[in-house]
Amino acid sequence: MARSKLGYSVYVDDNYSLPPDEERYKLGDFATFEEAVAACKRLVDEFLKLEVPSDKALAERYEDYTHFGPDPFIVTDAPADLHPPFSAWNYAKERCQVG
Repeated sequence: MARSKLGYSVYVDDNYSLPPDEERYKLGDFATFEEAVAACKRLVDEFLKLEVPSDKALAERYEDYTHFGPDPFIVTDAPADLHPPFSAWNYAKERCQVG
């Protein structure tokens, strides 16, 4: 996976599939780190909204995400640009707490 001409590529692994490379796909290329992070967050938010009942307990919602949800990540040729690094799992945990 190489950096796109635009700067940041977002790839998505499926938390359900192991090893992840078999189900990995490219979500898109983005000009800025902020745009790439926003795309990752939208993907996680969409899964939590559509696939995980909001009436479940925090631990159950997060467990559903970590077992079945998308795991987007950002790739660039300049790793120092990924600061702070985006973690879909950490973001999902935060979103589960919000409801």
